[in-house]
Amino acid sequence: MTFLEELHQQRWDDHRYYHHSRINQALHLLSACCFLASYALLFVNPVLAVMVGWLLAMILRQIGHFFFEPKTYDTVNHASHEYKESVKVGYNLRRKVVLLSIWVVVPVLLYAEPSLFGFFDARDVARGLVYNTSVLWLIVGVGAVVFRTVQLFFIKGVQSGLVWATKIVTDPFHDIKIYHRAPYFIAKGAMYDDMSEWYAERPV
Repeated sequence: MTFLEELHQQRWDDHRYYHHSRINQALHLLSACCFLASYALLFVNPVLAVMVGWLLAMILRQIGHFFFEPKTYDTVNHASHEYKESVKVGYNLRRKVVLLSIWVVVPVLLYAEPSLFGFFDARDVARGLVYNTSVLWLIVGVGAVVFRTVQLFFIKGVQSGLVWATKIVTDPFHDIKIYHRAPYFIAKGAMYDDMSEWYAERPV
């Protein structure tokens, strides 16, 4: 596949396997809006950008996956939850638990050890817990993308890794495009997406 074809394929697989719940879709829509705000804030207030990215965008996104997305057998795609977790290109639920655990531990460590064992000097420590937490959260976020991208270089190939990284960065734009009608369906009482309208547009 070409780069764009694989990007289309990864997006399609992510949608059809992991976004059946309309509530999950709606939360992804809200998350995407928060991520775009975070992108814009990076140029104005990086600390606030990281806080919006992690405390709003990321939490909304993962609430949808952990609490609202069905974990039962996927009759639409004829796949078990275990199978989908095993073929997930990016961060499956197990990997997300590890990543989110690191995220939670960061401010706890900083509270107990403001210099983080010498990582921050006295001037950095004086900037306060929130500022230094945002620095480390930014490192964790970027590091998670870079780490998985390099992993994919060896597992699936360089193109697949670069495609996934591109997908992650552009997901907020794509999520708004495909999930903007989720609140409408929820209002109608259609809480589950059977993917019928999407299969007509699936990659060949």
